[in-house]
Amino acid sequence: MKTNPRYLTDVLMTALAPAIWGSTYIVTTSFLPAGYPLAVAMLRALPAGLLLLLLVRKLPFGIWWGRAFILGALNFSFFWAMLFVSAYRLPGGVAATVGAVQPLIVIALSRFFLGKPVRPLAVLAGLAGMAGVGLLVLTPKAALDPVGIAAGLAGAVSMAFGTVLTRRWAPPVSNLTFTAWQLTAGGILLVPVALFLEPALPALSAANIAGIAYLGLIGAAFTYLLWFRGLSRIEPSAAASLGFLSPVVATLLGWLALGQSLAPAQVAGFALVLAGVWLSQRATMPVRPTRPAASPQPANHPA
Repeated sequence: MKTNPRYLTDVLMTALAPAIWGSTYIVTTSFLPAGYPLAVAMLRALPAGLLLLLLVRKLPFGIWWGRAFILGALNFSFFWAMLFVSAYRLPGGVAATVGAVQPLIVIALSRFFLGKPVRPLAVLAGLAGMAGVGLLVLTPKAALDPVGIAAGLAGAVSMAFGTVLTRRWAPPVSNLTFTAWQLTAGGILLVPVALFLEPALPALSAANIAGIAYLGLIGAAFTYLLWFRGLSRIEPSAAASLGFLSPVVATLLGWLALGQSLAPAQVAGFALVLAGVWLSQRATMPVRPTRPAASPQPANHPA
């Protein structure tokens, strides 16, 4: 049996999305005004979604109006809101570790909504990835806050539902159009939340605008196009496990750009995360049978 090379290409392209998401922390802390997470989330989603809508020139139709807003809420509005609540109330390591439960939730939801079998190797991969993220980002001084933990779990459940429903509903449009619908819907839902729960944004500097442009065009439009493309081609549990790459990239960027040190436990965390990602892909990767060797033809002997 041989591994399907097209599937490997799909996995690598999908993995680019969470890898790029790993740059969100350093961009947010270095380029964006502090204290406006919901407004920044809205500015990350809505302009990018509207720009993609201008490119595709296709609005949702029929049942897809409702589905676009449901998925926009699950993948963007509610998920990002819960993510920010978790990040504000918990140390970053605790928040990341709580969010790392998402692949296990996806496995359970895939069984219920998609009829996918629960593979023990995929469960082991999810546990290994969670342990790796914990080693990577947790510190001995990590404190637990019930509201922050509840928000982190709610965000993980939201993204897990969005991942599975994206695969189940399989829209009859291109991935670019589907990304445009969801980003726009998610951004629209964030507008009233940001207006009522946060003070008005200050005047934005050139650095602020550059950071928002990066998060919108690269960290949202480009990456979610890759993400939704991947969800249409690979198993949801395999795609969800690729999310472990985000804290890996965030830690590496902190080490390279901010001069942060790497402890031995973090190096072990890297190894566990990569092992978890590999195990998850191994558990779900389709294989193609090798061609049987042609049987030798009998020689023609003259009579």
